[in-house]
Amino acid sequence: MRTNKLLTTFAAFLCCTFATMAQKSDGFTPLFNGKTLDGWKKLAGSANYIVENGMITGTTVTGSPNTFLATEKEYGDFILELEVKIEDSTSNSGIQFRSHLDASGNNGLGKVFGYQYELDPSARKWTGGIYDESRRDWLYPLSLNAPAQNAFKQGVFNKIRIECIGHEIKTWVNNIPAAYMVDTVDSKGFIALQVHSIGNNEQLKGEKIYWKNIRIKTTHLTGATFPANIYVLNNIPNSICPGEQKAGWKLLFDGVTSNGWRGAYKTSFPENGWQIKDGILTVLSSEGKESMNGGDIVTTAEFSAFDLSFDFKLTPGANSGLKYFVTLTENNKGSAIGLEFQLLDDVLHPDAKLGRDGNRTLASLYDLITAAKQTRFIHPIGQWNTGRIVVYPNNHVEHYLNGIKVLEYDRGSKNFKDLVAISKYNVWPNFGEAPKGHILLQDHGNEVSFRSIKIRQLQ
Repeated sequence: MRTNKLLTTFAAFLCCTFATMAQKSDGFTPLFNGKTLDGWKKLAGSANYIVENGMITGTTVTGSPNTFLATEKEYGDFILELEVKIEDSTSNSGIQFRSHLDASGNNGLGKVFGYQYELDPSARKWTGGIYDESRRDWLYPLSLNAPAQNAFKQGVFNKIRIECIGHEIKTWVNNIPAAYMVDTVDSKGFIALQVHSIGNNEQLKGEKIYWKNIRIKTTHLTGATFPANIYVLNNIPNSICPGEQKAGWKLLFDGVTSNGWRGAYKTSFPENGWQIKDGILTVLSSEGKESMNGGDIVTTAEFSAFDLSFDFKLTPGANSGLKYFVTLTENNKGSAIGLEFQLLDDVLHPDAKLGRDGNRTLASLYDLITAAKQTRFIHPIGQWNTGRIVVYPNNHVEHYLNGIKVLEYDRGSKNFKDLVAISKYNVWPNFGEAPKGHILLQDHGNEVSFRSIKIRQLQ
């Protein structure tokens, strides 16, 4: 019996040795030794972290803010891999990276802020999305990559991967690509495991989250390729990152010139009414007089199926729009006709109360379909918001606002035609059904700014 015990111990020693050698051979080193919390420290809250069976177990407690188990070291560029298990769908967690501590936050308890890999077993299914803890809120909701929303499995260990190389951040869930973001806010910081606050909800007390096989690689890094159809959130204005370039994205506004644009019903760019300065394209105010200053501008090129992304910033009470499938065949007075992603200050502009059921509010398909928005995902007037319009080759269309899909419809369908018939557009035959058209930025007489206008044509 003693001999067998010695052999078992020796075999276990060999397994651990070979595992360590394998990790070193692929450039990864452990962040967790499987036995103790050496190299880690608890921050900001009072949730419990213990080591058991080679895992870190975090347990929720009442009366605590979010609690984090953070690395004592900071990391800049890295590839992080680990496994996570969440047993209950009411739990929420995350993995902080390039993060920091505000020691004075939470009344002196400390407040962690920075990038977070979301762990979300709820029906929302946003695991793998990127959140900015205690700062900018959601950056990359996983509604931007719907196929990845089913990758996470509740009650079993899931493989997590985070790449931070330069300004590029990429995430995976069980080897399925999830989020791709380009951002410049943080270049380094600690890594942390979150136990989310449950407030004083006794029913959620004692829920557990498990982490194991936590390892990191910090040298000789090569970023993995993402599929071209996954949207890249690029927060560097008027730029195309390598991943976007490979996927076929192109800038419609270069940040410097009016190249690629002209006035609607004109042969050149307006001489006044529009301003290009500091990488921003701005339609100037004319006290609300629609198309009476510089007038609308349109792309010189026409597009059919496409993925279009743009940043916009409204001034108080502003009204404008981004229109698509603009043919310029109507020769109407005022703004040119097209399908419109409405840009509006919903609080101060009276148009928000017109139309039907709010179908003239921000991000709506103007006068046709109301955008289903949550206030949380609308950035305040005076700050940048990101709009996105996807027109698939089969004429299915989606509107997004700050990463959240707010409406969808099918061009040319019976439902679409029925909506047109009871709208202001019913006087134009086959409205919105042209096979191709220009992209238009509207001069509605209010100051509105644009940047990072980019497009990818879809086949």
